[in-house]
Amino acid sequence: MMTLQEMCDSFESLSIEEQDQFFDSIYKRRTENRRDEILANAQEVFKAVETGTAMRGTFKELKSYLLQTAN
Repeated sequence: MMTLQEMCDSFESLSIEEQDQFFDSIYKRRTENRRDEILANAQEVFKAVETGTAMRGTFKELKSYLLQTAN
């Protein structure tokens, strides 16, 4: 596996056009990965609501609950 510095060095050896293509590719991959994360989270929430395990309440109530369980 390459180190971050090795990756940066390799990137700098690319032409401007290749660097632009690389940026576009990384951005698109990150966007797709983030969409997958959001979808997985939404599916988890829908399942919790469906099974009745989702918590409901006001922001203050949920915040209070989370702060109590964190201790």
